[in-house]
Amino acid sequence: MSGDFLSKNLSISDSKISYTVLNESNYTETSYCIIKIQAMIVLSIIISLVGMGLNAMVLWFLGIRIHRNAFSVYILNLAMADFLFLCSQFVVCLLIANYIFYSIFIEIPSFFLIASIFAYLSGLSILSAISIERCLSVIWPIWYRCKRSRRTSAITCFVLWAMSLLLALLEGKACGLLLNSSDLYWCETFDVITNVCSVILFVVLCGSSLTLLVRIFCGSQRIPVTRLYVTIALTVLVFLIFGLPFGIYELLYQWIGDFHYVKICDFFPEIQFLSCVNSFANPIIYFIVGSIRHRRFRRKTLKLLLQRAIQDNPEEEECGDNNSSEYPDELERVQSNS
Repeated sequence: MSGDFLSKNLSISDSKISYTVLNESNYTETSYCIIKIQAMIVLSIIISLVGMGLNAMVLWFLGIRIHRNAFSVYILNLAMADFLFLCSQFVVCLLIANYIFYSIFIEIPSFFLIASIFAYLSGLSILSAISIERCLSVIWPIWYRCKRSRRTSAITCFVLWAMSLLLALLEGKACGLLLNSSDLYWCETFDVITNVCSVILFVVLCGSSLTLLVRIFCGSQRIPVTRLYVTIALTVLVFLIFGLPFGIYELLYQWIGDFHYVKICDFFPEIQFLSCVNSFANPIIYFIVGSIRHRRFRRKTLKLLLQRAIQDNPEEEECGDNNSSEYPDELERVQSNS
């Protein structure tokens, strides 16, 4: 996201709120806007707080308790990006709520604005990498199983984190979010670069996802749909519905300029809320997919649910369903009870 965009929209939108409050001729619309903003900010705070807890659980299990594989590394890094984004949005929304409800203005620290840029770009990049690698594993399965390095996931995530951080820092410095020095030319330049990167990542994400779906359902050879396919498909779908509007809003801002001033009642709070829902929903997807067995929901520990959500071997899944050999502790409890 662009620094200029965030600095104008996340600075509590106080100029717009004050303008509508002072304009008595628009009292009805003003009341509606204030109520809408208050509701969206409160909901964003709640969603961000709960989402941080859920993503922290995913980080705990994948980082310490569960043996990592190629795709669990991507899920771990995606949870890190979601956690960072929700943290930044939680602080921003708290400061906005402090201004709206108590009229106490506290300037949003630049760190949280840059963190929002960094986390959003990182999340989009990692999600695109997940979709690309899953697509490659289906198109060239022999290469994927025999030639792929074990460290590919870790190296890819490191490069994506580094590129996102570099772009966020350079844009933040050029747009005045760092060191209180801004350069309009370089700010607009990095805005364009960020927008181009976001569009490319979005196109790659959609293209690889569609290719994967076509290969699975329309290919000459039948490809078994594992839980990992379902997890990736739902994660991409949730991003397109809830996360993408945040990027679209920024693109429209760059192309049209101050288009959000056309209407007194801005819709940025809804965009901010949807972006929080996107990061909040991913852990729920993992646990729901992991809890489904034979079209029924089964109650298990969160660790086992997360393991099942990233499971990519249909033979193991079938074995686990029939003999419970995938979960020896559970089998021992059953045998002891019998």
